[in-house]
Amino acid sequence: MTAAPLTVLAQSAEAADDLLRARGRFAIGRGRVPIGRLALLLAVCGFSYGCAMGAFAGRPLQCLFSGLKVPLLLAFSTAVCLPNFFVLNTLLGLRDDFVATLRGVLSAQATVAVVLLALLPVVLFVYASTDSYRAAVLANGVLFALATLGGQRTLDRHYRPLVASNPRHRIGRRAWIGLYVFVAIQLGWVLRPFIGAPGMKVSFLRDEAWSNAYVVVARDLLGMW
Repeated sequence: MTAAPLTVLAQSAEAADDLLRARGRFAIGRGRVPIGRLALLLAVCGFSYGCAMGAFAGRPLQCLFSGLKVPLLLAFSTAVCLPNFFVLNTLLGLRDDFVATLRGVLSAQATVAVVLLALLPVVLFVYASTDSYRAAVLANGVLFALATLGGQRTLDRHYRPLVASNPRHRIGRRAWIGLYVFVAIQLGWVLRPFIGAPGMKVSFLRDEAWSNAYVVVARDLLGMW
């Protein structure tokens, strides 16, 4: 009864190691993109970190909601950006390389989830060390930034041979980063709360969830003058 979960855990750990090392089915190149494996890593690792992220106030339902929202944030942001990215690559004359770029983009997103999972003990340690909600928000922000750097490392690795073969891939890569960040910020705003402030009722989305992050920030900045 216990062998199956241990086998799945071992296989997942091996897949994560192959992803980080860009070897095996996750190797750099134009071959078939292992979408299923990448999606599984993103879902499992993102869900695990999200559950820990939502554990600050000790509410199981918030843990579940946050666990669902972290992989949703990564996956949906990618899905929204991909059609535009495909058109851009076509306009740049890079369509023949799109499978290789897609492999890099999806591998980068899965890497973010894997790094988040590796940082899970850190966020639990922070929660055990403080009851400050601001400290919890700051800690998770820093950990997400570190995971994003890990994802960029994977993206760089996949893009290096592409740029060497055609320098226009630099434009495509910068465009992807800009577009993805723009979409992810707004989606992250919509999907709040991820941590859940103590005293606030547990809900999947806040009442003002469908507001615009950029409009709110601009209004707050104007209000300071």
